[in-house]
Amino acid sequence: MNGQYRKDIFPGVEVDIVLKADQRSGKRTRGIVKDLLTNSSFHPHGIKVRLTNGQVGRVQEVISQKQ
Repeated sequence: MNGQYRKDIFPGVEVDIVLKADQRSGKRTRGIVKDLLTNSSFHPHGIKVRLTNGQVGRVQEVISQKQ
């Protein structure tokens, strides 16, 4: 599942994100969502989130939807 829709992402979900510094290379970082930073329901480049380790980036893929 891609990370363009806010309804698919919530705290506790495991996701792959692209950090701002890695946008050119497309290198992904995996982690657990702590906070959602994008307020709109859709974003073409991915919803911006903060992971539990403090890293911030745009969601490229939702890995697991643990509730």
